Amino acid sequence: MTSISAAAKASAAAFVHKNELAAAASAQQQRRASASGRRTRPGRVRAVATPARAPRAPASTGSVKNAMTTTEKILARASERASLEPGENVWVDVDVLMTHDVCGPGTIGIFKREFGEAVKVWDREKVVIIPDHYIFTSDERANRNVDILRDFCMEQNIKYFYDIKDLSNFKANPDYKGVCHVALAQEGHCRPGEVLLGTDSHTCNAGAFGQFATGIGNTDAGFVMGTGKALLKVPPTIRFVLDGEMPPYLLAKDLILQIIGEISVSGATYKSMEFAGSTVETGGKNGVLPADETTFKYLEGKTSVEYEPVYSDAHARFDSDYRFDVSKLEPVVAKKVKVPTFLVPATQKVWMDIYSIPVPGTGGKTCSQIFEEAGCDTPASPSCGACLDGPRDTYARMNEPMVRVSTTNRNFPGRMGHKEGQIYLASLTPRPLPPSRVLPTARRTAKIQVDWLAMAAELLPDQRFLAFARSLTDLFGLPHEPQSSSGPT
Repeated sequence: MTSISAAAKASAAAFVHKNELAAAASAQQQRRASASGRRTRPGRVRAVATPARAPRAPASTGSVKNAMTTTEKILARASERASLEPGENVWVDVDVLMTHDVCGPGTIGIFKREFGEAVKVWDREKVVIIPDHYIFTSDERANRNVDILRDFCMEQNIKYFYDIKDLSNFKANPDYKGVCHVALAQEGHCRPGEVLLGTDSHTCNAGAFGQFATGIGNTDAGFVMGTGKALLKVPPTIRFVLDGEMPPYLLAKDLILQIIGEISVSGATYKSMEFAGSTVETGGKNGVLPADETTFKYLEGKTSVEYEPVYSDAHARFDSDYRFDVSKLEPVVAKKVKVPTFLVPATQKVWMDIYSIPVPGTGGKTCSQIFEEAGCDTPASPSCGACLDGPRDTYARMNEPMVRVSTTNRNFPGRMGHKEGQIYLASLTPRPLPPSRVLPTARRTAKIQVDWLAMAAELLPDQRFLAFARSLTDLFGLPHEPQSSSGPT
């Protein structure tokens, strides 16, 4: 009982000083902004790397600055430390906090309970709120979640709130962006060298921009919302080197499935993965890809905030190294819960593209026409609903046992609806999948549903989906002609 009481007092003490911490954080950020001028010159990029130094003999006494990985450098800068090592706990300044309609109401409730009803967030331009999960549904509680976000954003004058009001036609909502992870990138909230936290386990997707990005819980998010700070433990880093030329039938999804199969779903628990791909599905804390010219070009016109990319030192210490010859890899399908993975679903922009952009080599056909010819449902409103087992009227939710091939991110029982449904995770590929090696259960199952909605994010601008659609329909014995449908099941 004594230890519990002491812990409670310690927790209470932490919140007693949160106002002082918030004030200090705000003052500190103002000084840093004034000193660095990070917002003054759009598009300016300053690379941060270890400066060249003359050779020196190893010191027998005293400390020597350690070489650091990308993640260690980002957290060191955010905590105003010269260097960090794995295992250290540090307070870091957060550049962006994202929340959505599933976790946003809880985060807001904690923020108001602990900081006060009238208190403002630490920075209204650094809190990004994106309704995207349970949107296109008549469920009253789901709709109320979006109302809570809207009321809070109006009260706080949040600059980046991507609202949706007309649920009957998502195209009538110019502010609605679709899935939060894609919207963060499209709207310029992902920037090299920064710290981005979100109330979603797949926030680590933003590590593709060379930043530290990871998911946090509502309680941590509520604290960040009030102070702009987070207490983080520095993770060790695993490095993945992908050699060789990527075959035309492989995509990034195939690479990450191979990597997960190699290290297991828990092989990177609370570790940083320095490579291009998904990390949360291996237990990783974050994933990071060094920013390059492609990154900088993508960000042109998307943000006026200065950013400073960082890169691992040549002699940085990695927890382990893996090397793959991608030229020898093959397409992979993940069954049940053994190899969960991640792929960003469609956004509003992708939805527009599939109806308007001709696909090369198809005689001028658009993606929507090819979908129809392959017997697919009409592409619906972009959201995360089906991926996260939304209300029963959510488009593409599995309300009865069936087999589904999906390019979404997780396939444990009940993830997309019915607990007895079978989910196969796959990537788009024009290479036929041998029936003897892939999806044996699917061939014996009467009801088969192919999840095309999430595939849209990978479809443009080539023909890979067409061959993949045909290989799947042949594999499952499905007709190529369009089928009438009474609605999603």
